[in-house]
Amino acid sequence: MFHDAGDVRSLVRLYPVVSIVLSAHIILWILFVLPLTALEPVWQYIIGTNGAIRNGEYWRLISPLVLHYDFNHMAANSLSLWLFGPWLERALGKGKFLLLYIGGGVGANIATVLLLPPMYTHVGASGAIFALFGMYSYLALFRRDLIAPKHTQLLLVIVVIHLLLSLMEPDGNLMAHLFGFATGGLLAPFLAIRPQLPMFHVIRS
Repeated sequence: MFHDAGDVRSLVRLYPVVSIVLSAHIILWILFVLPLTALEPVWQYIIGTNGAIRNGEYWRLISPLVLHYDFNHMAANSLSLWLFGPWLERALGKGKFLLLYIGGGVGANIATVLLLPPMYTHVGASGAIFALFGMYSYLALFRRDLIAPKHTQLLLVIVVIHLLLSLMEPDGNLMAHLFGFATGGLLAPFLAIRPQLPMFHVIRS
């Protein structure tokens, strides 16, 4: 794992933004998976729908970042955030980490709106997750003072694997993955890492 939180209580205390986003993933997935007809209009009002966004419903650029179609989708994104989010939250601070996460997700969704058909609908945190990978890639290539060489190779391999998996995913939003990654990489030079931070390291458990 890439953090040193040994239990849920430590995760919440040390990494509050990651904890809140993870909780939102799980709670909203449970709410919308329940057979509650009253929630169906809410779902339709907050999922990403390209045509609606083009008509001015811009909140749909953000709201899909905490919504998921099924358990596997939610679990995969939540696991990635749990593994890769804490070190960056600690490195950037809460505000900058949130800017990276939401900025990457919004960048991915803007690309989806511009490049995919008006009737296309989308939910999921994948664009934001790939923004974290974009940030890590920048650090691995240009901030060798923060990431040891052996971990640089590990990070780059993980990023390449995730990119290849997105290419093979038939129902995935490849545009969101690629542009989330690109947005994270573009934001990275402007989000200063605190100089007192220890180097990136893998916690063995």
